[in-house]
Amino acid sequence: MDYFELYNLPVSLKPDPALVKQQFYELSRKYHPDFFASATEDEQADVLEKSSLVNKAFKTFSNVDETIKYVLTQKGLLEEEEKYQLPNAFLMEVMDINEALMDAKMEGDAEQLQQLTSNIQHLTSNIYEPVKQIVEHYQEGTVSQEELLQVKEYYFKKKYLNRILAGLN
Repeated sequence: MDYFELYNLPVSLKPDPALVKQQFYELSRKYHPDFFASATEDEQADVLEKSSLVNKAFKTFSNVDETIKYVLTQKGLLEEEEKYQLPNAFLMEVMDINEALMDAKMEGDAEQLQQLTSNIQHLTSNIYEPVKQIVEHYQEGTVSQEELLQVKEYYFKKKYLNRILAGLN
């Protein structure tokens, strides 16, 4: 059973947070292991598995990047630990930012670090713009594989930029 089916939600790259939360609470009560203490071992194992799945789905749906990753994986467009080749132009731009970050760190230039952080956030916004409509208005069966591959490229670019930002802290 996939997460969307479990939560009785339409497949989406950006599920409604209020619906996700509502379904989470409902499913958490429905599959809480304490309510099955007198059930058979098989029933207890089944409930424990569903309870775990409810929690994993909630964690995924609570993070847009993880939801994108989940949907792309379900569509067979993303593999675990995939080594995705990002465009050279993007890699060159990021390499310049990384060099500037190293220089700013070595010099202890807090103002320059703040400016570079702002640049990375701006770049993140820029890479989102071409896929924004797809991500925010995704409907099963109406988005082409080519559009989903654009979302995949965005996902990997953003993941790369997030690693750089994490390294600043």
